[in-house]
Amino acid sequence: MPRGSSARRERQYEHIKESAEDRGESTGRAEEIAARTVNKERARAGESKTASRTSTEDMSSGRRGGLRSGKGSQGPTRDQLYEEARKRGVEGRSNMNKSQLRRALGK
Repeated sequence: MPRGSSARRERQYEHIKESAEDRGESTGRAEEIAARTVNKERARAGESKTASRTSTEDMSSGRRGGLRSGKGSQGPTRDQLYEEARKRGVEGRSNMNKSQLRRALGK
């Protein structure tokens, strides 16, 4: 973290880093994600000396993450559909994409 950052931003950085590692990101990538996210939030809050226009005018990282998560909007993953197809004995499931699996399962 940059010199002079607040304890709140330190906690935020650690939380984001741990979350990224839990999702399977490498340590380096997790640190990059956390640093970029915290730096953007600092810029939006006026806590940094300089800030790009996209940092201050673009949607917040929290909002973007919420939109990307898409909970409920895209349904089960391809892997989840594949496992259900395997349990039901659907023929040719290994060559199917997500939409084909969904159709074969009647979803």
